[in-house]
Amino acid sequence: MIEKLQSIADKVESLKEQLYDPSISADHKKMTKIQREISSLSEAYELYLFVKKWTIQRDEAKEMIEWETDQEMIDMAKAELKEAEEQLVWTDEKIKVALLPKDPNDEKDIYLEIRPAAWWDESGLFAAELLRMYLRYAERQNWKSEIMEHQRSWIWWLKFAMVKISWEKVYSKLKFESWVHRVQRIPDTETNWRIHTSTVTVAVMPEVEDVEVHIDPSDVEMDTFAASSSWGQHANKNQTWVRLHHKPTWIIVMGTDSKSQMQNKENAWKMLRTKLYQTELDKQIKEQKDKRFDQVWSGDRSEKIRTYNFPQDRVTDHRIKQSRSNIPWVLDGEIEDIMKEIIIANQTKLLEKAE
Repeated sequence: MIEKLQSIADKVESLKEQLYDPSISADHKKMTKIQREISSLSEAYELYLFVKKWTIQRDEAKEMIEWETDQEMIDMAKAELKEAEEQLVWTDEKIKVALLPKDPNDEKDIYLEIRPAAWWDESGLFAAELLRMYLRYAERQNWKSEIMEHQRSWIWWLKFAMVKISWEKVYSKLKFESWVHRVQRIPDTETNWRIHTSTVTVAVMPEVEDVEVHIDPSDVEMDTFAASSSWGQHANKNQTWVRLHHKPTWIIVMGTDSKSQMQNKENAWKMLRTKLYQTELDKQIKEQKDKRFDQVWSGDRSEKIRTYNFPQDRVTDHRIKQSRSNIPWVLDGEIEDIMKEIIIANQTKLLEKAE
């Protein structure tokens, strides 16, 4: 393990030197790529420095115990040796986690897609609550969030939402939110006080660059149209909204967030590349389920990952088999503890598999 840490440290030092290269510092994309790579290795690099520090103290203390004749100095060296050995034992498990295979997408920004599923009206209401939950969570994490596409019905049900969330290691945390979220509660429209079960699907997709996905322009049909309100009032005569239709896959995306057609076109192309990348990624997951981050659960998209039970005020994550109370708190974005527990569970599974 120490040799692997040494190798990572050498790589980090090499990458840091590259940042001073004028040809690289002048290229924003190259700079960003190198900085993200350094960030992805930072945990292992810090562990290397930590281990190096305490290894030196341990070795120096052992030497002092061997040749020192003063008992007071020997006792001091023994105390330093004990402290160093305790610190090195403490880092052993952390090193194993740091050296686990990395998901190449962990450092990337994401597109988060939310859609209502079973029981359309009730799931549409809950989809809007989940959207707010993720936006509040992003705010609490000091991440940058931007609603790229947003469709609501006239009574405020959410039909569809696509949000871009940007910052360091966003995908590494939110990737586990993909799949089906189930809600159990009595809808406002229910006259007999019966509990209904409805579902919402969440998809978390890493943003990709042009070089990662090749799209033949002839395969894409682009339409532009004017924005308007839900009731057709105050229509904008300028055709600023952009819709892209990828004919081979029938994937359709829309850029509607900006008042600039150029910006909406750029956003739509980014979303299309991301969706095509995710489609290819899903194929690979289906073929090799055990090679990605789905060690915690089976990977079947029809499978629920979390249930929000309002009558019992209970949120249950089915992958880690843990429940917690205070649903209003959770839906206000207080889900960091859930994220941490799932990451730990996933790391535990990976460590078990590696042994």
